[in-house]
Amino acid sequence: MSQNKSINWTNARTLVALAILVGTELVGASWAAGWALGGIFQLGAIYARAFELFFIVIGFVGLYYFMRTAAAHEPFRR
Repeated sequence: MSQNKSINWTNARTLVALAILVGTELVGASWAAGWALGGIFQLGAIYARAFELFFIVIGFVGLYYFMRTAAAHEPFRR
């Protein structure tokens, strides 16, 4: 018994804006952390980029879990 639920556009816009704002901050900070640690430890270019990539992935994983929780608290389906 499947019901077609309509989208609550106010909540959907809030979640999109939240994803943009928090995603930019979280992924940007993660990238900067990888860059800074690569510089502090004076790693070569390849290893510094690997650090950046690793921290960017951590940032995206954090964003995924944050948005999953935000969508549970701010449902966008009626």
